[in-house]
Amino acid sequence: MDWKSTRIEALLEQALIEDQAALDATTHLTVDPNLRATATILARQELVVCGLGVVPHFLEIIARLDQRPQAQTRFEVVSHPEIFDGVRVHDGTVLAVIRHNAQVLLSCERVILNLMQHLSGIATLTRQYVDAIHGTHAHVLDTRKTVPGLRALEKYAVLTGGGTNHRLDLASGILIKNNHIALGGGLTKALTSALEHRQKGQRVQVEVRTPLELEEALKFGAEAILLDNMTPAEVKRSVERIRQFTEEKLDRWIPTEASGGIVLENIRAYAETGVDFISVGALTHSAKAADISMRIEAEPS
Repeated sequence: MDWKSTRIEALLEQALIEDQAALDATTHLTVDPNLRATATILARQELVVCGLGVVPHFLEIIARLDQRPQAQTRFEVVSHPEIFDGVRVHDGTVLAVIRHNAQVLLSCERVILNLMQHLSGIATLTRQYVDAIHGTHAHVLDTRKTVPGLRALEKYAVLTGGGTNHRLDLASGILIKNNHIALGGGLTKALTSALEHRQKGQRVQVEVRTPLELEEALKFGAEAILLDNMTPAEVKRSVERIRQFTEEKLDRWIPTEASGGIVLENIRAYAETGVDFISVGALTHSAKAADISMRIEAEPS
């Protein structure tokens, strides 16, 4: 993750502005502006770490927003070499130690924890899904069911947890779903139009829900198939039919994806059908925030 990209910098800055971190009334009135402190970020559960990179950048941004001398003082962020994004850690593990002005640490505490908890929660849940299908050739995909404005970070968290990113946005690929089919004059018409007018390099994927729709999609040139809201048995039959079709009619692979109603308890059954990808919206829209805390202590005078 490029934490210094314009998009990410703007997002982090907005988080600090939203919380008015530079105008922290309580901290400014109660804590010595010259006091230095040490903040220890701790995992309070077993989790997959994600978001360590936000820490120094939040502190750099607050220095721009808050022109008081204490915000401009030197800081240090230290983590053990074995602790980095993507590592699974145990309850009680120290994720990072920050040495900085006490007022700045208090003012940035909540935004740092909010983002690290959210991203680590996504990474942790993703790893659970990835572990559940270990030994199969299927890959766990995310979706576009993300918090507005946070998609780049949430998809990074999925990667950190061992998952795979689906398309980033609507311009990144062509996926003809049931509403496109209904409003576009039917599957054949929508698919034919997409194949004729797409940009170079764009693959056309079609969502199907029945064997009849699958046959139509194959006949008229779908380059990837999304098997939506099917049972594992139905997915298995569909995957076998697609393989048969490619062996008889084509000299290329048609990637297969299953989606809809897939949870930790049944994802293994879907993976064992032979499907290539399994998309899970819960990775981003239902991940529970990881339990991470920050302990701040004054440094000796």
